[in-house]
Amino acid sequence: MDPNLQSLKTAVLPELPYPYNALEPAISEEIMRLHHSKHHQTYVNEYNKALEKLRCAMEEGDHSSVVKLHGLIKFNGGGHINHAIFWKNLAPVREGGGQPPTDPLSSSIDTHFGSLEALMQKMNAEGIALQGSGWVWFGLDKELKTLVIETTANQDPLVTKGSNLVPLIGIDVWEHAYYPQYKNARAEYLKNIWSVINWKYAAEVYEREFGL
Repeated sequence: MDPNLQSLKTAVLPELPYPYNALEPAISEEIMRLHHSKHHQTYVNEYNKALEKLRCAMEEGDHSSVVKLHGLIKFNGGGHINHAIFWKNLAPVREGGGQPPTDPLSSSIDTHFGSLEALMQKMNAEGIALQGSGWVWFGLDKELKTLVIETTANQDPLVTKGSNLVPLIGIDVWEHAYYPQYKNARAEYLKNIWSVINWKYAAEVYEREFGL
């Protein structure tokens, strides 16, 4: 068996760094509880199951199962990766959620997008336009040293758009992220979520990647 596969650890649901009701009114306690304890937990469970089946299939030389299982691993593993980032991308208002980024990230945003408001508007537009389920990302292109906005379908992580891309902010636009609070009003959800975006976390990732 591939030693890299054998060394892969099972995924574990991370604890939220705040209570389920801490992001209200932007995101309700009901949504946070379901999103974290049900949806994210399901991605973790299904990823672990698929990983174990893949280990067995490779030991048995079952090539057909190996191919099928890679799709499950990508989807559920992506769901785990994306949500683990998403929880860090959010913070209660009393703990800095919604406060604008500071330099050097702030200056870089102005350089690449004109202003923070322009960045937010572009991300919202991309999120609204995304057909079906997926994510809208604000990220860093390490190779080109530029800031980018990207979307990914389903549970594809940002890295599927390029190995040089690092997520700073990811916003879940699956319906489970805003239903039942916002019903089908994705635009309203995207507008309100900025009040609890954790720019401090984004700035820390940005500075770490540039060695600042």
